Amino acid sequence: MGTLFYGTDRYGVELDDRALAHLKVALLTLLRAQQSVALTIARPVSQGSGRDTMWINPTSDLRFHFSGNRPPRINESWVRAIIATANTPSGMRLPAEDEAAQPSRLLNA
Repeated sequence: MGTLFYGTDRYGVELDDRALAHLKVALLTLLRAQQSVALTIARPVSQGSGRDTMWINPTSDLRFHFSGNRPPRINESWVRAIIATANTPSGMRLPAEDEAAQPSRLLNA
């Protein structure tokens, strides 16, 4: 499990390393283009359930901590699917990797 730290190291959201790597690529793509995004992450029961929404802009402090040493192979379709969710009314979210093959499901979330 990796961690996305937002703002300070006291606030972090744990994610699977593979999912975190794809989210990192998607977020950095948008931030390099000077775009801001509302990112919503669902918390598992082990972390108290619920969801967190963060407003991320090019000046936000972000840190990506990975527990594994090897970066995963990036699935470009999954990255595009994550970026596509940023343009929905509910904002960016992290869909399951298998949802990347079904874009209509992403836009209706």
